[in-house]
Amino acid sequence: MTIPAPETKIVETWKVACDGSEGALGHPRVWLQIPHEDGYVECPYCDAKYVHASRPELAE
Repeated sequence: MTIPAPETKIVETWKVACDGSEGALGHPRVWLQIPHEDGYVECPYCDAKYVHASRPELAE
């Protein structure tokens, strides 16, 4: 049995909200700040990766 890979999203803003995208089965909404030097941030609840559009190579 394998666990599906976390979702990766390319976003246009440096601050994003994540709630697990699964309605009642998700997690509490958290606001995440993408550091300019890293270009991405990962949600501490669901491990979703948010990549800023200026750094699309990090989505691989």
